[in-house]
Amino acid sequence: MDTESTYSGYSHYSGHSKKAHRQGSRDRHKSPRSKDGSRSEKSVTIQTPPAEPLLGNDASRTEEGQDDNWGETTTAITGTSEHSISQEDIARISKDLEDSVGLDCKRYLGLTVAAVLGLLVFLTPIAFILLPQILWRDDLEPCGTVCEGLFISVAFKLLILLIGTWALFFRQPKADIPRVFVFRALLLVLIFLFVFSYWLFYGVRILDSKDTNYQGIVQYAVSLVDALLFIHYLAIVLLELRQLQPMFTVKVVRSTDGESRYYSLGHLSIQRAALVVLENYYRDFPVYNPALLTASKSRAAKHMAGLKVYNVDGPGNNASGQSRAMIAAAARRRDSSHNELYYEEADHERRVKKRRARLVVAVEEAFTHIKRLQTEEQQKAPGEMMDSREAAQAIFPSMARALQKYLRTTRQQQYHSMESILQHLSFCITNNMTPKAFLERYLSPGPTLQYDRDRWFSKQWTLVSEEAVTSGLQDGIVFVLKCLDFSLVANVKKIPFIKLSEEFIDPKSHKFVLRLQSETSV
Repeated sequence: MDTESTYSGYSHYSGHSKKAHRQGSRDRHKSPRSKDGSRSEKSVTIQTPPAEPLLGNDASRTEEGQDDNWGETTTAITGTSEHSISQEDIARISKDLEDSVGLDCKRYLGLTVAAVLGLLVFLTPIAFILLPQILWRDDLEPCGTVCEGLFISVAFKLLILLIGTWALFFRQPKADIPRVFVFRALLLVLIFLFVFSYWLFYGVRILDSKDTNYQGIVQYAVSLVDALLFIHYLAIVLLELRQLQPMFTVKVVRSTDGESRYYSLGHLSIQRAALVVLENYYRDFPVYNPALLTASKSRAAKHMAGLKVYNVDGPGNNASGQSRAMIAAAARRRDSSHNELYYEEADHERRVKKRRARLVVAVEEAFTHIKRLQTEEQQKAPGEMMDSREAAQAIFPSMARALQKYLRTTRQQQYHSMESILQHLSFCITNNMTPKAFLERYLSPGPTLQYDRDRWFSKQWTLVSEEAVTSGLQDGIVFVLKCLDFSLVANVKKIPFIKLSEEFIDPKSHKFVLRLQSETSV
């Protein structure tokens, strides 16, 4: 159950921040589906395995509530906890529990059906060979050399089939897709029909008549194993090889800041293409930072706050006239607003460069105080030795203030706690990394996977598409992946057919002549 909880880990943590945190937590608890109830698009949900942490967990949110002044203040750990729950939270939690129970049942039902069918497939050839030996052993014809050689063939083919099945199907699931994987379901149905037909023929022609030709019975079991191997090859083609050839180009745009990437995909369904997009998103896209989006909003609010509207016609005038007046006044100020934006960005870049230079100098000076001791030196001064963690704690205060100011200026402070910085510094010291290698994580925003999972990982994504999510990709299809804070809009374009022509050039045709004029000096 998600409960609202806050923890004050620093001595100057104020009650105002707790109130803001509780308000933000209530806003996050509101279900995003209520806003899309009137839409005609089909909306399904993609969930990752339940063992993974989720972004909306309040326990992870409490880490963001710690004070950013860890470079200037001393810490005093206290333990306070506040819990509250509303009627809306209860309704949301009950719905989430119903959805999770349904997804778990669907996942375990699919695994159970696949496991039972796989066990039936591997036991069927063995049963074909053993049943005549058990039921009418005395009436069977003796098994010759060829028959005994078929035993070895069945054993090795079953071993190969077992290894191939384990490699292709027994994998850790990466996500829960909203609909059934069509090709996998077709393969399961094909295998069931195939094994059922073999059992039907075996029961009618061998069990009822008690066939005494044991070599023919063994040959029948060998043919079953051969057919199962061919079905396994078909599964490799449909599940793995078919999607390797690029056929479509997908442009993925993050709705909040316009960050975009391009990916090439093969023949995939919409739901599997959405999984590929999410896997590449965590690796390629820079981490989502909502603090960078507040500058434009505050600038627009400041401009509108400077406008005053006077109602000269009395209180009877409607509000539409005031709105038109404000829009007209904002249009008149448009000529000067771009100058303000230019100077604000220039001032911000100047401050970033200045604090970056201070940070680089502070880190380089801090690293000069560390020296790795050799084996013979460790025996001389045992009292002065420190491990990497102690060394990181010793040099961190000299760079903490410059690093804190730089992270505040670039609005990255919510993604780097003091503990994570100390761990990274200890890692760099252990592996003899330079100051530039240490600063690489902080000087430029890295991919999403670089940061702590509790700060960016979203357990639930909602796939919105006008087409069925089991249908294949086509030119012009648009689907949207929504999470709590933003959405990813994917636009699919088909790779055009390219026609190449060949033109042969004779190497002997590369002859040139030097043309000289009378006034040219050579």
